[in-house]
Amino acid sequence: MHQPNRPSVGRRRALAMAPGLFVALALAVPGLVAQEPAGTIKVEAHSSKWDYPKEITVPEGSRTHIVEKGDTLWDLSGKYLGNPYAWPQIWELNQWIKDPHWIYPGDPLIIDMTRAVATAGSVPESVSGLQPDRRRADPSALRRPELGFAFQDFIQLPFFAPDGAEAHYKNQGAFTLTGNRRDDRQHLAEGETVYMNGGSEQGVKVGDRFLILKTVARKIKHPATKHKLGDVVQQVGVIRVVTPQPKGSVAIIERCLDGVEVGDHLVRFTEPANMPLQLRKDITDPVKVAPNSPVVVFARDAHQHTANGDMVIVDKGTNDGLKVGDVLLAVRTRTFPVGPDEHPKNATETTTHYIGQALVVRTDAQTATCRLLRTTEEILLGDTLTR
Repeated sequence: MHQPNRPSVGRRRALAMAPGLFVALALAVPGLVAQEPAGTIKVEAHSSKWDYPKEITVPEGSRTHIVEKGDTLWDLSGKYLGNPYAWPQIWELNQWIKDPHWIYPGDPLIIDMTRAVATAGSVPESVSGLQPDRRRADPSALRRPELGFAFQDFIQLPFFAPDGAEAHYKNQGAFTLTGNRRDDRQHLAEGETVYMNGGSEQGVKVGDRFLILKTVARKIKHPATKHKLGDVVQQVGVIRVVTPQPKGSVAIIERCLDGVEVGDHLVRFTEPANMPLQLRKDITDPVKVAPNSPVVVFARDAHQHTANGDMVIVDKGTNDGLKVGDVLLAVRTRTFPVGPDEHPKNATETTTHYIGQALVVRTDAQTATCRLLRTTEEILLGDTLTR
């Protein structure tokens, strides 16, 4: 059996693992040149680990690419779709590739060019220049680099809908999960079949993916000012359409970490960008607190105490200059007595202590969602996150 040469190693990214960045460095074999759709195309025989299709029919709006030595799904997604982070959109159309970390010279890929407009330009500036690490290495020695924000975080992300959840769903043109294949299940998980109320008459196609949204809290008020902040909506998973019908569609729950329920809402899915872990070093006490700094007003699952990896929402957003990729320092202010024992409250000093760091992963006009990167103690509602 043919054994590929040692692979080039790409940086691991997303979906808990990385986008398919390993490419077998076997000798390239003659194959078809990437071309525009032209009916059924025969694929030349070549050495591959996968049971590749021997002929392919290219759908309308798509094109073929025959893998060459050095290709990665990451690079091909950047070339054809304008966004390397959209690599799963290529993989999902070529499911005979069992492990996206490996593609072989001569393998045929179908690429949906209609997705290029949706994915182009959606990568944050802070990560848009990152490229896979192409150094040769022993795959058994690989260690996945820590990410500040990855796909599994994206599908658990909460945010405020200031005008209410229903208004948000209407504004987004959301569909609804109307049922599931097994009526005895209330909380649905990955791989289960579900039904939605959007079909081909609404432009839904085979392979379309939708983000699942759930209302998790209503009429939340600011813990200090009591100002109304709105409802909290949480992202809980992704579905993929397998059978569109005129007014409704059959879909599969492709990924979720929380229970999915009938009645949850669906909006068009755009592949998120992973964000590398970048920690600040200016953490020496006392920490300088910038004027008008955001404070924590909500934590995922309504937790009162949060720590590493948790999601919190703060009371400042784009209107206050916050942007995705900002790293904020969590600070707690302490007042301590310095006067005579008989009058301890009359003579005090105030200082600030570093208690953690948080990455801004979503911004809205007046609020932002942050992922806690490092904490030295639990983060509480009302704690300050300063720039």
